[in-house]
Amino acid sequence: MSCNVYDVDEEKLYYQGDDLGLTYADHIQLKIWSPPAKSIEIVIYIDDNCKNELTRFPLNANNDGTWQVCFSNKYYGYYYRIALTKLDLEIMLVDPWVRAVGTNSKAGLIVNPAKIFPPGWQEDKRVNLANPVDAVLYELHVKDFSSSLTSGIENKGKYLAFTELNTTNESGQSSGIAHLKELGITHVHLLPVYDFATVDDLDCDDYNWGYDPYYYNVPEGSYAKNPRNLNRIYEFKKMVKSLHDAGIGVIMDVVFNHTFHTEESPFQLIFPDYFYRFNELGNFSNGSGVGNEIATERPMVRKFIIDSLVYWATEYHIDGFRFDLMGCMDKETIRQAATRLHDLDDSIILYGEPWTALPVQIEKEKQLLKGNQKGTGVAVFNDDFRHALKGDNDGGKKGYISGSFEYAKSIKKGVVGSINFSPAGFQSFASSPTETINYITCHDNLTLWDKLLRSNPGDNEFTRERMIRLAYTIIFTAQGIPFLNAGAEFHRTKFGDHNSYQSDILVNQLKWERKKTYYKQFLFLQGLIELRSHHPAFRMRTREQIENNIHFINSAEEVVAYWLGNHANGDGWEKIVVIYNPTHTWQQILLPEDRIWAIVVDQERASLEPIRIFKAGEVKIPPISAMIIYPPPLLPG
Repeated sequence: MSCNVYDVDEEKLYYQGDDLGLTYADHIQLKIWSPPAKSIEIVIYIDDNCKNELTRFPLNANNDGTWQVCFSNKYYGYYYRIALTKLDLEIMLVDPWVRAVGTNSKAGLIVNPAKIFPPGWQEDKRVNLANPVDAVLYELHVKDFSSSLTSGIENKGKYLAFTELNTTNESGQSSGIAHLKELGITHVHLLPVYDFATVDDLDCDDYNWGYDPYYYNVPEGSYAKNPRNLNRIYEFKKMVKSLHDAGIGVIMDVVFNHTFHTEESPFQLIFPDYFYRFNELGNFSNGSGVGNEIATERPMVRKFIIDSLVYWATEYHIDGFRFDLMGCMDKETIRQAATRLHDLDDSIILYGEPWTALPVQIEKEKQLLKGNQKGTGVAVFNDDFRHALKGDNDGGKKGYISGSFEYAKSIKKGVVGSINFSPAGFQSFASSPTETINYITCHDNLTLWDKLLRSNPGDNEFTRERMIRLAYTIIFTAQGIPFLNAGAEFHRTKFGDHNSYQSDILVNQLKWERKKTYYKQFLFLQGLIELRSHHPAFRMRTREQIENNIHFINSAEEVVAYWLGNHANGDGWEKIVVIYNPTHTWQQILLPEDRIWAIVVDQERASLEPIRIFKAGEVKIPPISAMIIYPPPLLPG
């Protein structure tokens, strides 16, 4: 495939301006980049079904591959499409730079998002953390959050659900945003909230995760009360502000590896074959596994991606981005995007999946794969740690917490932030702990509750809960960035559905009644988050800090035990001992000193305050549990 199939001049293959799409001043301007086009018109409609045409204006061609027209502000609030002619064929479409659309994205909406915002928006600020390891990420789907009849939330399945501040479940326990504050997470990672193609905006029961991009710079309409007008912009910003007011940042899940449509996508219509990769047979390459892969390395594709990320960060005050199937993208685009975003605000968090679904049409050394992220400012999901903890994702294979103790060495690698840890001779993929996302489940695959039902069907609920507490103690005491799938705090279940991307909302929704049933789990996770947030020893920032302060203790091969010393990373506790025992027997561990110790985490509780105090040079750990202890200051007298 050649980008010059239409005899496009080389100088037209890149436009560096920042005014593509609609811009607003004394008049309205539309500018489109489409070097192959023979002519373009903007067609303005009264309604978003495009049945009542009001007028149309021709765009003028520029020498840089762009087309533009200026028209009166009296058309503000109307809808539009563009009529593009190439090879003597007229095509109707909405341009890919659109920032507002009507119902189901049939037409662009002529409104200025910068003029649409809730009260107090101009004072709204991103959540600012000193370092990414200070974050606690909480992955959540907008509809899952509030759709349950037991959520106590009025605006079910909508952006506005995040603006209801004091909701409770049927037992009077906090739900919604009050629950998030009570739990203590720092950032909500929202599954796609840009405009995606696989849900009917007007069908409240229609469901999809949203990994089907349509218009990248527009909020999804099905989560707004009225998808036809500017509500989706207003309500999205109101959601962000409400979360920010609660001290919670917003991470956007972005999908720049593929588009839902291929031949009919806005990219393909505006400039055929430029935005996609092709294989040696001339067919669309399919590294995404869903029909196409975006050619992120091409100059105007790279520009589109970076401009889109900067737009969301500035216009919508987004706190970070998670890249879907980041291995399909080229490393240079990710690096440039990270530089632009961190120049804007160095607290913006960036991470992604360092893999592809299928082979891609780009050299491996140019991909952003695990180990290739070093120094980019972008973290990657640590699937090594995930597999070590639980085994496979959806089958019967066990992991460290559930009976396969040979993973102990991999657990140690995760504990030290997956760096090259010289004291133990570990070789791993991260140059610093800021580059690893430590997780055990996400929206994909079985929830941990369902996974343990499959891999350990003979275990009772008591044992399963202990395994889960052990798993999350490991996640929250490991160096790196901890990540939770929503509902983990009350043992989320999807009834064994491992791929619920378009399953019924009854499968996917957070079941808020489980907070009462499994309140002990909620308190345990809340305690772990509080412990981590108050103790920087669990949030070291560099390889050097980790190598100087983590010391593994000799123990049974199945057990992982270590201590953090020297007031690690400025911690108020001089020493902290952490022990993981996945076995079904008690284990005895020799401690660094024979002295008084305080237990803050055991098999039942996690707390900032001592659960109990003992004096000894060794300690016994119950089966399937973790323990965290420290030497409390000696009391006077």
